Amino acid sequence: MAIDQNTIIIYIFGIIVLYILGKMALGPMKIIFKVIANGVIGGTVLAITNYIGGTFGFGIALNIATALTVGFLGIPGYVLLVVLKYLFKI
Repeated sequence: MAIDQNTIIIYIFGIIVLYILGKMALGPMKIIFKVIANGVIGGTVLAITNYIGGTFGFGIALNIATALTVGFLGIPGYVLLVVLKYLFKI
């Protein structure tokens, strides 16, 4: 019982196609996980700010927009939210 040469070529081609499809699907998943991780980090920073700032009467709303702002922009995003809080006196 021998395996035909065409069958081997088809299996190799199928494995290559599966590899390429897997690589294509993994790219967007990395981006989604990075967005989620940045949002969680931003939310944690804002929660700590609200916990510490609560004793001074200072707090920034903790929602998806502010968490992602701090998560994506980092320290400049945090400073932006603080400046906007004082600018609009919210």
